[in-house]
Amino acid sequence: MRHIEPKDLSISEVLSLLLGGINPRPIALVATISENGNNNLAPFSFFNAFGANPPIVAFSPSSRVRDGSHKDTYHNLKRTKECTIQVVTFDMVEQVNLASTEYETGIDEFVKSGLTPIPSDLVKSARVKESPFQMECRLNQIVYLGEGKGSGNLMICEVIKFHIDEWIMEDNQIDPFKMDLVARNGANYYTRASGDAIFEVERPLLTKGIGYDQLPESMKLSSIFTGNDLAKFGNSEKIPSHQEVCAFIEQMEKKLPIDPELEPEHLLERAIRDSDYEMMLLVGMYLKKQNHLRAKTIIERAAQVALHNNQREFAWNAAMLSIQFDH
Repeated sequence: MRHIEPKDLSISEVLSLLLGGINPRPIALVATISENGNNNLAPFSFFNAFGANPPIVAFSPSSRVRDGSHKDTYHNLKRTKECTIQVVTFDMVEQVNLASTEYETGIDEFVKSGLTPIPSDLVKSARVKESPFQMECRLNQIVYLGEGKGSGNLMICEVIKFHIDEWIMEDNQIDPFKMDLVARNGANYYTRASGDAIFEVERPLLTKGIGYDQLPESMKLSSIFTGNDLAKFGNSEKIPSHQEVCAFIEQMEKKLPIDPELEPEHLLERAIRDSDYEMMLLVGMYLKKQNHLRAKTIIERAAQVALHNNQREFAWNAAMLSIQFDH
């Protein structure tokens, strides 16, 4: 590990660490309007939501590192006390990147980026047509987080109207696969929230799971199960009883191959390729009968794959079977 105190770095170096280490960060595409009626559009990745009653979002148009000056978004919002905030999708990321250019005051980034301004209902600032999720906001307060170059200015805004594209809704919920959002990383990197990048993590049980501390010690010492795996096991109401595990083993033994010319390595290779946790377990059980050294590892792998496929009951029984090797 490197151990660094911010006082030993330049402001640019501190900023680089923050941007590179805290990511991906959601992007707020903020539209404001000057007192003279000029549109302004700029993205900010120091952004998030902070409450629902009232709905509060906040972003920080930090002062510039080079000279401590403020961006037009900061000046406009401070004076007019209203804005719109949009999310950024993959289809518009290059246009949003173009809007981040530091054009002179008075230049309309809608025009420069090619993004489409559309009227808002409750504020004067335009919305961005291309974004599927738009918020009309009023400034709640500004929290100044410093006075020097690169200091933050937390713009806390209340959402007074949402605009949501019907296409991204599924069962009255926003579908992240349809949203196809992008988030900001360090340097020139972004993250696309789609495909395999989106995954589910089951929330802790309302009845409270057994917890990591209640797991069998053999599972904690496994070279196969990761911290994530063990936490998922810990988010279970109970450990299978001895009778349940025995019934499971009896059921699986009925499926064991009896072909004397069985090639377990071939079967295992195919099972791993297909994520076939049941066949992996059968191979492991077959090898266990042969007192093969790899049997325990293969059975734990089967439990892990089942767990990753949300087959927790199967995973538990397989994991408990592997524990038999320790007795």
